[in-house]
Amino acid sequence: MLPLQPPLLARPANETGFTRDTLADGSMLAAIRAHAPAGIRIRSDAELEASVEATLATWNDGDDVWVFGYGSLMWNPAFHYVESVRARVHGWSRKFCLWLHMARGTPDHPGLMLALDRGGACNGIAFRIEAAAVRHELGLLWQREMLTGAYDARWIDARIDGRPQRALTFVANRRHSRYVGSLSGAETASFIATGKGRLGTCSAYFEATLAALEGLQIRDAGIERLRRAFVALRSSSAEAASAVAIEQA
Repeated sequence: MLPLQPPLLARPANETGFTRDTLADGSMLAAIRAHAPAGIRIRSDAELEASVEATLATWNDGDDVWVFGYGSLMWNPAFHYVESVRARVHGWSRKFCLWLHMARGTPDHPGLMLALDRGGACNGIAFRIEAAAVRHELGLLWQREMLTGAYDARWIDARIDGRPQRALTFVANRRHSRYVGSLSGAETASFIATGKGRLGTCSAYFEATLAALEGLQIRDAGIERLRRAFVALRSSSAEAASAVAIEQA
């Protein structure tokens, strides 16, 4: 089994984001709670802890835990792990299928976030957390992924270095109001292009994901289709802006 380090990607100077320090000291969670838009409920500390414990109910506390990352965890895990390797899951695919009304979106400029949704297959990174650190590190991860209930934490069957392995990941909660359902590629690209919030822009998130996939030599057909739609949208916008400038000259 070959170790793998997630790509180190530079964050734009005007962007903030999740770090292990801001998760560990509670400052990120406090900021999210302070600035959550009306109507968005953030889970309490007790609810987050109970959710971690419920997820670990079938875990042997002497075992390490593998976490499967397919989006921003690939390039900014922000938790401690002892090993990371390429992994693949079947029955799930990465998809921009969750609305963002905070972080990288607002109610006025909603963005879209990746989740695992049903069907297909997905290549990503599996991170191994040693048994003694599981509860603490998952507590940090829960602050990031499980605040609103738009994700379900789920144990899935992954293939790590070609061998089957049980892993923990985060899938779209189709019952949640943030679940998007079906959008065309052009519509998805449009929301990614315009979504922005306190943690930055959806376009920066999308481009960082593209860079991570490229760095890992992972080709995702769905993301490639979306990339082409995103490029076409930008080209169309540039042409429209140029036409307006010519008319005004």
